[in-house]
Amino acid sequence: MRNDAPYQLLADAVLVLHFCIVAFVVGGLAVTVVGNLRAWRWVNALWFRLAHLIAIAVVVAEAWLGAICPLTSFEMWLRAQARATIYSGSFIEHWFSRLLYYDAPTWVFTLGYTLFGLLVVLTWWRFPPSTRRRGKQWDSDL
Repeated sequence: MRNDAPYQLLADAVLVLHFCIVAFVVGGLAVTVVGNLRAWRWVNALWFRLAHLIAIAVVVAEAWLGAICPLTSFEMWLRAQARATIYSGSFIEHWFSRLLYYDAPTWVFTLGYTLFGLLVVLTWWRFPPSTRRRGKQWDSDL
């Protein structure tokens, strides 16, 4: 008899990781804008801004190339190994469809990802990341 619980648990862990990445991409833009309006210096840390830009760039590239996210593929493979129900399409497309009860064509999601990516690029122009080191930044504030 085969124990499918580890596969199901790993699939759920990948789903949680995927959700956290989506939250980082969406929340990162909001935090960058709000943080700059409230003068939170940490939101312009180069590491944070680069991580955010790279994350949305990967999403936009996947959409333009018609690729399914590797996390989605891995989660579906794990669910198949656990003999659980899997879904087709991308992670975002699946969950947005379920949350909004709207089945959109792929181009709608591609357009949405692209526009969101452009918003992230605009924040780089409007609120450029800081390249100063923490110690120098604090010393100049004294």
